[in-house]
Amino acid sequence: MNQKIVDQYSDQELLDRYRNDQDNKWLEVLLPRYTLLVFGLCMKYLKNEADAKDAVQQVCIKVIAEIPKYKIDYFKSWLYMVAKNHCLMELRKKKLYIKELTHNDVGADELIERTEFLQKNHEIEMMHLAVAKLNDEQRICIQAFYLQKKSYQDIAEETKYSIGEVKSYIQNGKRNLKIIMEKQQKNERK
Repeated sequence: MNQKIVDQYSDQELLDRYRNDQDNKWLEVLLPRYTLLVFGLCMKYLKNEADAKDAVQQVCIKVIAEIPKYKIDYFKSWLYMVAKNHCLMELRKKKLYIKELTHNDVGADELIERTEFLQKNHEIEMMHLAVAKLNDEQRICIQAFYLQKKSYQDIAEETKYSIGEVKSYIQNGKRNLKIIMEKQQKNERK
C-alpha cells in the first residue's frame, strides 16, 4: 500500500474503506490526523498532561468501538464530540469541576448554575449522538423541522417526501430519539 496515496484519501474515504473490510489500517491513517486536536481538547478540560494523554488513548479505543454503530458524515466533528464527552464524563467521575468551583469560594448559586450548565451541555451532546443513530429519513426530517425550523411543506419540497411521510418521519423520529436517549442514560449509570 502506497503511503502517499493513502494519505490523500479523505476522512470519508477512509471510513468507507474501514466499513467495507474492517481493516484497522484505514483507522491507523485516519486517527493520527486528529491526535493533536484530541490532545489539545483533553488538555483544555483535564488540565493535566498525563490525564490528557490517557484520555487520547481511551478516546481512540472508544472511536474504534463506536465507528460501526454510527453513520458519520463529518468525522472531525464527531471525533471532537466523542472526545469532549469523554472529558466531561471523566470530570464528572472525579467531580473535579465541583471541587475546583468550591475551592475558588464560589457562591452556592454560582456553583449550582455552573453544574446545571455542564449538565445541559452534556444533554445536548447526547441528543446529537442520538440523532446520528436515527435512520436517514427520520434524521433529515427531525433536523430540518427542529433545528432549521422548516415547515412540513418546506421539508417535503426539499426531500421529495410527501407531507404525510414528513409528519410520520418526524413523529417516529421523536419516539426513537426518546428510546435511544433512555438507553444512553441507562448506559451512563452503569
